[in-house]
Amino acid sequence: MKEMIKNPIIPGFYPDPSICRVGEDYYLVCSSFELSPGIPLFHSRDLANWEQLCYVLTPQNGFYVDKNCGNGGVMAPTIRYNNGTFYIINCNFSDKGNFIVTAENPAGPWSAPHFLDDVPGIDASIFFDRDGKCYIMGTANNWPDGKGGLRQGIWAAEYDIEHFRLASEPAALWGGAMAGVASPESPHIYHIGDWYYLLIAEGGTEMYHSATVARSRSVLGVYEGDPSNPILTMRHMGKKALIQNAGHADLVDTGDGGWYAVFLASRLIGGVSKNLGRETFIVPVEWEDEWPLFTPQTGKMEWEYPLPESLSWSPVTERPVRDEFDSPELSMDWCFWGSDGEQFPVRTEDGLELPCLQPSLADALRPMSMEAERPQNNSLAFVCRRRREPRCRFSCRMRFAPLLLESAGIAVVQAMNHQFHLELACVDGKTVVQLVQFTADYALPPYIPGFTSTTNRTVLASAPFDGEEIVLEMEMDENRYIFRYGREESSLTELACADGAVINPEKVGCMVGEMLGLFASGNGKKTENHALFCWSEYENL
Repeated sequence: MKEMIKNPIIPGFYPDPSICRVGEDYYLVCSSFELSPGIPLFHSRDLANWEQLCYVLTPQNGFYVDKNCGNGGVMAPTIRYNNGTFYIINCNFSDKGNFIVTAENPAGPWSAPHFLDDVPGIDASIFFDRDGKCYIMGTANNWPDGKGGLRQGIWAAEYDIEHFRLASEPAALWGGAMAGVASPESPHIYHIGDWYYLLIAEGGTEMYHSATVARSRSVLGVYEGDPSNPILTMRHMGKKALIQNAGHADLVDTGDGGWYAVFLASRLIGGVSKNLGRETFIVPVEWEDEWPLFTPQTGKMEWEYPLPESLSWSPVTERPVRDEFDSPELSMDWCFWGSDGEQFPVRTEDGLELPCLQPSLADALRPMSMEAERPQNNSLAFVCRRRREPRCRFSCRMRFAPLLLESAGIAVVQAMNHQFHLELACVDGKTVVQLVQFTADYALPPYIPGFTSTTNRTVLASAPFDGEEIVLEMEMDENRYIFRYGREESSLTELACADGAVINPEKVGCMVGEMLGLFASGNGKKTENHALFCWSEYENL
């Protein structure tokens, strides 16, 4: 039977993919926002099976990211290879903005960030031309709006990659395919044949997201748009389409004349929500009249495509469902919210120990700004992993004796303080197991001046619990979240059900997906208590 490339190729909250090929190997990176380590990097030999090699950004190479609203941090990386060196260019909204990191081996180590003081705007990308010259491009308010002012558009400049500085003045390239279109961004330039192609995203990263393309005989323009634009979108399929938000693409060739594009899109869950966030998809690309034709014949992304004859099926080893926390390092499935949290998990003979640190998972949201001072005492004892499928189960065995305001357990976390906690807590001097829902009210996004918000906490269900050892479980059946507890895995009691659509990213107003995690907190109070997690399981159903 013919092997198939199945979409999404990297399921779960892995958005903004960028890809490059070196010989027979493909390397792909994604945004990580406020998670640490940052920028997961994947490897494949067949474009179908992907294995994570490393995280590019770690505290060891100087990475810093805040825990805040979930929407900040690191987004829209580009990976390229040139003369024996891998380059990743990106922006860190928790630090000093645009930067480049380099490595000779994509598995690392990666250099400390070279921050780019003279590179303006967002979504910077890098391009190495055949003549050895390097160019940087990005997004800024540099395009005529037809009313005597400027709006968002794409720029590019020659770049001195040896000294990490611009080698020419930025040139305005293109304002997007549609007049006055929202959010032309995420540019990539390719030199294919006699043309330079500029591939961008536009329309915003939600329902009207798309990929569009323009071309020029010169790298710095003038660029003309493809008459077929948008070359990739799902907005014409309507709000009930099972795949939506398609855009933010990057091209790669297979070395034998074949072409593919990776891009982000979202699966619609239960007809109402996109809680997995933006995921990484792929489509084949052909060339017609010297323009790229995405997913020929159907014009929309399909759930699967035949593996091309030139690629050999190369499966990867799946990680076990259960993590006993018996290895010296956490597996790469796990990460933290904010880089400060990495220092707090303690490995013991019995499992993973988390201290009840003072901050709460749902502390007050702060405005986003690269000029803001780094917050004090913002570290979380929260170890999390991505929800990968609409139906899944996440569970743990925990030992914990709560006092005062302390709580610990498992949580499903979306941005902007939209969360569910299944936890042990102390209420009126007695231990209870409870399900707590958090939401937040706000009028402006956190990157707009004047942002304020109010966080709401509601206990949805509670039951007394006698003892310090408990099994906690959450099962996601699309948007039906079922929360259970008990002393043994074989005899769990259902505490409550909740509506997962409450934390739908597009309802919440964010660009990330759900994280499932283990946590401990003093909820505003300093304490010496801790929670021990003997094991944790994640299983797609």
